[in-house]
Amino acid sequence: MCTVCGCSGHSVEDQFRAHLEKTGQAKPAPFAMIAPKHAAPTGHSHDLHMGLGPAGTEVPGMSQARLIEIETDILNKNNSYAARNRTALSAKGILAVNLVSSPGSGKTTLLCRTIEMLGAQPLAVIEGDQQTSNDADRIRATGAPALQVNTGKGCHLDGNMVEQALARLDLPTGALLFIENVGNLVCPAAFDLGEDAKIAILSVTEGEDKPLKYPDMFAAARLAILNKIDLAPHCDVDLDLYEANLRRVNPEIEVLRLSARTGEGMAGWIDWLRRGLAAKGA
Repeated sequence: MCTVCGCSGHSVEDQFRAHLEKTGQAKPAPFAMIAPKHAAPTGHSHDLHMGLGPAGTEVPGMSQARLIEIETDILNKNNSYAARNRTALSAKGILAVNLVSSPGSGKTTLLCRTIEMLGAQPLAVIEGDQQTSNDADRIRATGAPALQVNTGKGCHLDGNMVEQALARLDLPTGALLFIENVGNLVCPAAFDLGEDAKIAILSVTEGEDKPLKYPDMFAAARLAILNKIDLAPHCDVDLDLYEANLRRVNPEIEVLRLSARTGEGMAGWIDWLRRGLAAKGA
């Protein structure tokens, strides 16, 4: 229940807002990030869909109002940490990007290649995983500073974790901060970390319908990266359909096609980062 889904055919957002107005609470982040009212499921009549209530999920023995109350409390607390992170990063002109994806999309490989191509650009990486420091070790092998955050049973990074990580990193003015989130296309969509943008990474092997299955994540993302395009000819993949489905969920999303392994398309990604960094500094 880390995110509030808007997938019912009726206006979940209106119900959610009415509940918050009644209880005097501020509107939390999720509805500012997700596409309004995704279409209700149209499967077989005996299919189960647990996201039709105002809370967008169900927990046995707990009312929809209580689920909304709990999630609102969690997200409001997280947003206070995220706001502090954003203020601290902005004060030093640091561009922070939150890399989100399912496991195996190639986030760490993309980061290693990106660090190599950025050369002398000051940067650091906050690496999120449930266990091990494997990915942080790969980042450190490039010479870049990396701080591992193990979340244990947690399925995403949150604002407090990032705040603690920032206290351990000595980031200079004008640096780049990469936050590699836990591999998960659900919960990280709802949690603001204080980043400038969420970057959703898709491997072309994941299926063209992935944005439609996990709409909240791609609606929250500013940029989508289609990675491993070198494998597309071997996987019967329609890259244009990938992009069409991304824009069905988020008409404003930017899309880059690249291969972190071969380097194809990487120049466009590096240019995107440099433009973002220049705008942040300005």
